[in-house]
Amino acid sequence: MRAHQIMTRDVITVTPDTPILEAANVMLHHHVSGLPVLDKANKLVGVVTEGDFLRRSEVGTGRRRPAWLRFFVGPGVTGADFVREHGRKVGEVMTRDPLTIQEDTTLEEIVEAMEKNNVKRLPVMRKETLVGIVSRASLLRAVASMAREIPDPTADDEHIRERITRTVSQALWRPAGFQVTARNGIVHLHGIVADERSRQAAIVAAENTSGVKEVHDHLCWVDTYSGFYLESPEDRRAAS
Repeated sequence: MRAHQIMTRDVITVTPDTPILEAANVMLHHHVSGLPVLDKANKLVGVVTEGDFLRRSEVGTGRRRPAWLRFFVGPGVTGADFVREHGRKVGEVMTRDPLTIQEDTTLEEIVEAMEKNNVKRLPVMRKETLVGIVSRASLLRAVASMAREIPDPTADDEHIRERITRTVSQALWRPAGFQVTARNGIVHLHGIVADERSRQAAIVAAENTSGVKEVHDHLCWVDTYSGFYLESPEDRRAAS
């Protein structure tokens, strides 16, 4: 999937001259946490988000630095703080030159950009024109849509068993003596793990296999030094 397939097309925007109070009310009314900022030529010049309203003089959340720290950060930083805390227009508090993506950007590239730059939304461009916006909510909708995909006609028990076995056997975290049984889409995992993260990875691998309805964990945990042995949490609950 690509950006144009999951983006929000009817993007709500503001201008650099939009009053901050108005921008805040727009966000609240439309239940969004960020707005692209367009100039008079409809060129994207920034993004204003809820984070830009955290440090505001009106609510007493302005940044308070000790005198010695103000000396070290210099007048430029303290001046910028003052503008952000007291500015009345969007253009005074927005993030300028925001990171953007193109319509054909893949989901993998979108997620990497969000994680690397610690942003929650990305304006989508067609060359220099804003055509949409992708947010974390857009990605969530994409994940949810996967549940409505056409069922795999080859998702019978034998294929399920083979696919889980193949996926797990290729992983560095694979459990020792790993075995899979499947009946009517209900999967049972057997083997030995030395790390609980390996257990969770094996369960997730099974859950993500087409045709799987339930996953039952029978993976035993063994301490590699002492040989201490524990049955899976599911098996311990069943025995109690």
